[in-house]
Amino acid sequence: MGGAGAAFAHGAHLTSWTPAGKDSVIWLSALARFEPGMAIRGGVPIIFPWFGAGQTGSFEPAHGFARTRTWNLIEQGMDGADALAVFALDGSANDDENFPFAFSARYEIRLGSTLQLLLAVENTDEQPFSYEAALHTYLHVGDVRRIAVEGLDGCTYLDQADPDGLTVKVQSGDVTITGETDRIYTSSGQVRIVDEVLRRVVVIDKQHSASTVVWNPWVEKASRMSDFGDDEWPSMICVEGGNLRDATIQLEPGKSHEMRYAIQVLPIN
Repeated sequence: MGGAGAAFAHGAHLTSWTPAGKDSVIWLSALARFEPGMAIRGGVPIIFPWFGAGQTGSFEPAHGFARTRTWNLIEQGMDGADALAVFALDGSANDDENFPFAFSARYEIRLGSTLQLLLAVENTDEQPFSYEAALHTYLHVGDVRRIAVEGLDGCTYLDQADPDGLTVKVQSGDVTITGETDRIYTSSGQVRIVDEVLRRVVVIDKQHSASTVVWNPWVEKASRMSDFGDDEWPSMICVEGGNLRDATIQLEPGKSHEMRYAIQVLPIN
């Protein structure tokens, strides 16, 4: 059994994935903009080479430039029952003032009964550099107030919705969403989203990813985003795989790093 989906060269952005015989898994805002220089709201934006406003808090654009640049589609076709698309971003002439390094990035999307994503970054510069990266996956849920995110119990996290934003907290039990949620967990393990409304469990596995982000804007923040419907927040949650903050990737010249992120959907027994 396979699956169907869609991706755009703009940001190498996956916007949908529906496993055969199941409901859609990837969420996309009805107000998403497909315009030059704009990030698409929903799907799986690629965050690179910094997260948010970067380590200094002053980098622009937010979440780096990868999600708004045009990637080259270098391979497309079927691999067994899976659809495969491979994109590349040539950073050999990169001149961004916040990341003035030469690099090469490759992004592989494999659509089937499981969604498999791979982001590889190579340092093609003459000096070492560090970067943050994440796959900012928006997931469709029946009602975010009625889900449980399993697998993060006991993990430390930075609560970015807290006015402080720098206090390290510890997760106790499953994550439930009761207000604006924006957390960077130190976690490389499996995460399970138990969705009682849609009667399914979304299982997320990662490799070479030390950070897990859980995000939902809730009421007020959603209302401030022009590309996010005021009433859309209950139908989504982001559970991202990445390497952020203290898990920033350090690359010597000629070296590369690969991060993998996979989703499968199981029924609730």
